[in-house]
Amino acid sequence: MDYFFNFDKMEYLTEKRPDGCILCLVRDGSPEVKRLVVAESERSMATLNLYPYNPGHLMVFPKRHLKDVRELGDAERADLDALVRRCLDALDSTHGPGGYNIGCNMGLVAGASIEHLHVHIIPRYPREIGIAELMAGKRVLVQDPVETQRRLVEALARLPG
Repeated sequence: MDYFFNFDKMEYLTEKRPDGCILCLVRDGSPEVKRLVVAESERSMATLNLYPYNPGHLMVFPKRHLKDVRELGDAERADLDALVRRCLDALDSTHGPGGYNIGCNMGLVAGASIEHLHVHIIPRYPREIGIAELMAGKRVLVQDPVETQRRLVEALARLPG
């Protein structure tokens, strides 16, 4: 049997991580983490995923450190929902995806490698599977996350709210 290996994933899994919650460090502007924030509201923030599944992959999270969606207060839930909607509008204008995967992973066994509650927004595109993914299990990103950040910040600045 033949196997394909993605050695870059091991680097991500074993690299030294800063002390504390990654998203709290992003919220606080810590120099220990790469800051790819595209939007901020009173109670929530939106940042690009440092290891995106697709161009435009965002994480929207409450500023308050929570682990479970049931811990959100009504005002936090409304604020988070409004920021998710703004981000979708911005992604529509900057990336024009054919659809989205939107959701939360709660708990390590559910895929939550960050224990701070966050909503993933993953743009999906027609015919996005390529030979690298098919043969080697690697995704080919067609846009630098810093360019994605620039485009989304500009688009969000033009949106009301």
